Amino acid sequence: MDLAIRTNQLTRYFDGVCAVDRLDLQVERGTFYGFLGPNGAGKSTTIKMLTGLLAASGGHARVLEKNIFEMDEALEAKQRIGVVPEDLALFDHLTAREHLTFIGRMYLLPGGTIQQRIDELLSLLGLDGDEKKLTLEYSHGMKKKLALAAALLPNPDLLFLDEPFEGVDAVTSRVIRDLLADYVRRGSTVFLTSHVLEVVEKLCTHVGIIAKGRLVEQAALDDIRRGSSLEARFLEKVGADAEAVQKLSWLDESGT
Repeated sequence: MDLAIRTNQLTRYFDGVCAVDRLDLQVERGTFYGFLGPNGAGKSTTIKMLTGLLAASGGHARVLEKNIFEMDEALEAKQRIGVVPEDLALFDHLTAREHLTFIGRMYLLPGGTIQQRIDELLSLLGLDGDEKKLTLEYSHGMKKKLALAAALLPNPDLLFLDEPFEGVDAVTSRVIRDLLADYVRRGSTVFLTSHVLEVVEKLCTHVGIIAKGRLVEQAALDDIRRGSSLEARFLEKVGADAEAVQKLSWLDESGT
């Protein structure tokens, strides 16, 4: 099996609390992998470890066949990945073009290639009319698109996206969805976290579900759909009962 990501017993503690608990992930190349879980389940912590931003407390992780916790191998892997982190990590006092030019130089891309890709990305994402504004003047949706442009600029083999649709309008969401679908169709791999199950069902080919730091499901989306809906499987695996949601006393049927 040709894997873009493989982890073995990957674990992370924070002050004695286990955030990620012996995680065994297998993400095949060329798939759109949706990594789902409730708030605080360990999704962002997992991405930070897989991208080399956070050390593991135990276990192993290989990204694009490289040991992400070994310095030389990690550098090779990082040259081939793109990341949209949860906090976006943009430079407030740079324009979009300046920001993307900096990213291109970090990846050691030729100057002509950098500017050509910037022109195409800004046009496709609808940012070309605002490229002279400082990033701090951007709306949240515009910042999301700029962060995605920065992740796509080096033409990575593997793209990590931490909640890319959170807080964006319907138009921006559609642009991002179409762009990511094209990206996977060309054979690249996407590892996505999202709370929007409808987006996951439209885009993803495979799904992993994490709850309280532990991987409780990993399967092809089509296999999940044959047995139940993604929402039903998700609620079952994270231990949530859709019929047992607590209600407000003043909203009962009697109206009293």
